[in-house]
Formats: sequence, C-alpha cells, structure tokens
Amino acid sequence: MRVLAAMSGGVDSAVAAARLVDAGHEVVGVHLALSRNPEAYRSGARGCCSLEDSHDARRAADVLGIPFYVWDFAERFAADVVADFVDEYAAGRTPNPCLRCNEKIKFAAVLERGRALGFDAVATGHYARLEQSHGQVSLYRAAEPAKDQSYVLGVLDAEQLRHSLFPLGSDTAKAEVRAEAATRGLFLARKPDSHDICFIPTGDTAGFLQSRLGRRAGDVVDETGEVLGVHTGTHQFTVGQRHGLHLSVPAQDGRPRYVLRVDPVRNTVTVGPKQSLAVRRIDGIRPTWTERPVAGAWRGLVQVRAHGDAMPALIEADAAQMRIELDAPAFGIAPGQAAVCYDGDRVVGSATISATAA
Repeated sequence: MRVLAAMSGGVDSAVAAARLVDAGHEVVGVHLALSRNPEAYRSGARGCCSLEDSHDARRAADVLGIPFYVWDFAERFAADVVADFVDEYAAGRTPNPCLRCNEKIKFAAVLERGRALGFDAVATGHYARLEQSHGQVSLYRAAEPAKDQSYVLGVLDAEQLRHSLFPLGSDTAKAEVRAEAATRGLFLARKPDSHDICFIPTGDTAGFLQSRLGRRAGDVVDETGEVLGVHTGTHQFTVGQRHGLHLSVPAQDGRPRYVLRVDPVRNTVTVGPKQSLAVRRIDGIRPTWTERPVAGAWRGLVQVRAHGDAMPALIEADAAQMRIELDAPAFGIAPGQAAVCYDGDRVVGSATISATAA
C-alpha cells in the first residue's frame, strides 16, 4: 500500500510513520506548511508548524529512510480554519479549530492531493482505532483513554476513514511511544507534545481575536439586564467562562458568576450563577456520519469537548439536524462546539451545536 504519512515534527507522527515502514508499506513523509509566516522555533509545548518542526520532521524521515516533502497549505488553512475561527467568535460561537483542520485540511485537502498522486491512504499520529468488518470501516476510541483523540476525528466521513490510518490507536501508554522512538534513534523522543491552538503559539486567544476583530465596547449584564460591567468585544468571551469578566458589581451571594450568553448583535455578555449554565437539550446542525447516516432516535453517548466526559443521551437525527436530550444536565456547553456521538467506544457521527436549552 502506498501511504502518505503526515509528519508534524512530533514524536507521535514519526513513530506512526516508522510502524508503517515496518509493516512493509511504501511510505512517503509530508509536512504541512500551514502558516504564511511560520515562527522559527516552537515556544516549548505551545503551537506547532514552525520551521523547527519542519526540520524535525525531515530529520525523522531521514532516519526512517523515506522520501520527504513539504506541502504548502497555508492559503487553504487560512481560509478554512483561521478565518472560520475568527468568524465563529465574531458570531458569538466557540469553534474547535482542530476539528476543522482535520475535516478541511488533513483528511480533505491532503487526502485529495494524495489520492490524485496515487496514494492509497493518509496516516497520522492520532490516538484512535480503525476496525474493518464486511467492507465497513469503523472508528473507535484509542486503547488508552487518557490519550484518546477520537473526538477530534468525529467530523470525518466514511469515505475519508476508508483512506485513513492511525497506527498508534492500539497503544496502551504514551510512554511506550516515546520509548519506541528512542529505540529507533528518533531524536525527538523527548520533544514535548504541542498544546493550545497551533496558529496562536503565544496562547493569547483574546489578543489574537482582538487583533483581527478590534475593540467594540459593550455591557456585561446579569439575567435581569442590570449592567454589571463593560467589555471591549464579545469575541473575548465564551459560554462557561469564569475569569476575566471585570465585573464592578459583586454577586449578592458572593459566589462566582459565569458567562451564560454571548450576543454580538446586541453587543452584550450575560453572566450568572453556575446553575444557570445547566443544559439538558442540545440542537446540532450539519450532521456528519463516520459510517452510514443514522436516522430516527437512538440511545448513545455524547461528548462536547476533546477531553470531556461521554454523557448518556437520547439522540435523534435526520439529514439536516440533530437533537440531543441528555440524561443529566451538563454545564458550559457553547454554540459552535462539536457534539460527537458514540455507541460505546465506536464513533457514530457529529454535529455542530447551534443552540442549547435547560
């Protein structure tokens, strides 16, 4: 099998490529240049896609003895991921750029080009499992729950999964992958994992959004409409946020207040007690399915954050929307997040959250 190994410059993707070579596949490494003006070096564990990462990926490919290329996807990444991220915050929603990158770049643009060049599959260092049965490919959680990344892959469809490989999914511990990298002579065995948003290496999301959207002063209000403070832009807030509210009027009971709603049209941010964040119903749009479309009502598990809990729920869907009724209330769920649905450990599909209700 001819496999295109996406190599980020980290230990996971390097070991994934190495295992494919061991399995006898014809492997070609590719590093995705996603920034128009990449940083020279990473800031510790923050960000990725720097020039340093590109050089690290090339050195790993040299150790493995495989061809290596750098593909420039900066323009498409800027349009499909960065611009989408900014637009979603401007609209009062909270997006997950990692899901969008997987959906639009790694398993769409890269796979499209790879297939055109005669490759059979794209492989990454994601921690998830793929299983085949009767010609059907199913996506499952990784063997190690703490490293499971199936949530950020829940936006992929059946066709994309048929041409994907995740060689690390059956591992039991990240330490084993690092030990394997060291044994193979891959110098990046001790390189820290990347965290935060790759195109905001400083970790200052509010500052990044302000540089793109500017300042627009407005009111921070409680559930009755009383003005409690001012803000400089609704895009600096997300549902469930507790810190950075800059309230001039303390709560009568002395308890913390949280962001309940973000309204860019009225330019207001509504805050209140934690119990007002409770959600039982989730509405979703643009459903995607990892296998075949699922219609009607069924019971399953729903996860709304990459490292969040899987919550029992009644799920009902059709071609255009998804409605989820949680068995127990959840807190801090924001429009724009992805609701990924599971049947046990198997990923069924996902939808973008459009609204919530108690």
